[in-house]
Amino acid sequence: MTEAAVLPVPAKGLRSHALGMVSSTVIGMSSTAPAYSIAATLGFVVLAGTGFKAAAFILFAFIPVLFVALAFRELNAAEPDCGTNFTWATRAFGSRAGWLTGWVVTVAQLLVMSSQSALTGKYTLLLFGLSDLADNRAVTTAIGCGWLLLLCWLCYRGIEVSARTQWILLSIELIVLVIFSIVALTRVYEGSAGPQASVPQWSWLWPSDVGFGTAVSAVLLAVFIYWGWESSLSVNEESADPRHAPGRAAVLSTVLLVLNYLLVTVAALAFAGVGEEGIGLGNEANAEDVLAGLGGAVFGTSGSGKVMGVLLIISVLTSGAATSQATIMPAARTTLSMASHGALPKVFARVHPKYQTPWVSTWAFGLVSLGLYVLLAALSRNILLDSVDAVGLTIAIEYTMTALACAWVFRRTLFTSVRNFFLRGLLPFLGGVFFLAVLVFAVIEYAKPDAGETTFFGIGGVAVIGVVSILVGIPLMFAVQRACRDFFAGRRLRRGSVARHGEVIESA
Repeated sequence: MTEAAVLPVPAKGLRSHALGMVSSTVIGMSSTAPAYSIAATLGFVVLAGTGFKAAAFILFAFIPVLFVALAFRELNAAEPDCGTNFTWATRAFGSRAGWLTGWVVTVAQLLVMSSQSALTGKYTLLLFGLSDLADNRAVTTAIGCGWLLLLCWLCYRGIEVSARTQWILLSIELIVLVIFSIVALTRVYEGSAGPQASVPQWSWLWPSDVGFGTAVSAVLLAVFIYWGWESSLSVNEESADPRHAPGRAAVLSTVLLVLNYLLVTVAALAFAGVGEEGIGLGNEANAEDVLAGLGGAVFGTSGSGKVMGVLLIISVLTSGAATSQATIMPAARTTLSMASHGALPKVFARVHPKYQTPWVSTWAFGLVSLGLYVLLAALSRNILLDSVDAVGLTIAIEYTMTALACAWVFRRTLFTSVRNFFLRGLLPFLGGVFFLAVLVFAVIEYAKPDAGETTFFGIGGVAVIGVVSILVGIPLMFAVQRACRDFFAGRRLRRGSVARHGEVIESA
């Protein structure tokens, strides 16, 4: 097939050639909140019963994520539309499947914004030593709302401003994590880390001698710390190389993330051990933020130690801020794409004439996020926490739909080359099946009454919140359908048109 056979890059009014591959990679990595994700997850992976094998599950979870990243890359090479999941699922499975996929992605982004706003509110206070106020829900909510509005404004002002901000925030975050890891490992090998420390072993990277139930729980926890890298594809239409750079950035983001996570995980395991007392990662008191518990132990309490402790707090704060900003950008562009293709009212497709950003979609998403965050925070802290965990269900659906869409869209050309068979067929299909299995296991696990912080009619609150949030999209879709007849009638984004035109780029 020739390059000319590929669908043309759509023009929605966004600023073209604004981002290079490195900036796209930075946006993809920032969206995952590396510092916060590993700090808030590693302890629970250990508590699931993995012990030192927690590192193996961090590594194992990367494999299906990489398969899905390949699906994103291949689909983007054929059709670099900022709607990504929505657009590709519509091409593969029809308008309703595509619309619901767009809805599920939006739900995930809304719930994540609530959690990151709470995070930025809390860590802003901790940064200034106001630990008592950090537990005050009203104060943290107010500060979190202020951060949310500020980040919406940055996204509104232009993609270049957003990208430069991401560079700064991610750099601070990663530098602190690397320093933490190097210092921790140095002290372990010097023998000054304490009796709880253990020298790293290669066996930590292989998940042997772990029961099936433990393995499932660990995978459910570990696989979602990678979510967010696909944000690099949502800004594809603003890339200097829309077809290739964003997809490569997405794959590169996942590789850099696993290297970062493994470094921090091995360092934390080696320094703290997996004991149930003190700084051990098996201590439930440390599970919600292992880096906060280890900061003082690794760096000490002297002058330089206090500085590094503050920098750890800053790294988590910048992690939350960067993730919030990198969530607003793809969310606004998904809505813009849906409106451009006739799946939402046209007002959401408006682009600012000066800043060339989807300003209506940006502020609409920001204000809805703010309202949802205030509502969840007002209801209770437990409901807010369970809403965060419910994101896992939406992520599993998003990745399943995109990976299977890749295999289906390119089905007629899979056997034209070995490359196509593996990169557009087998590996994306395996990734999709994996996340479908994750979805099933997650619903079963989260439906248990003791799985989260809340229950509804004897069912775990995480499952209820996740399933209800997804199902709300069905009546909403039918409500929108009346105003968007052309899209739902198939006169926009016709099902299977990518496959019929043979969009296969041999040089991708």
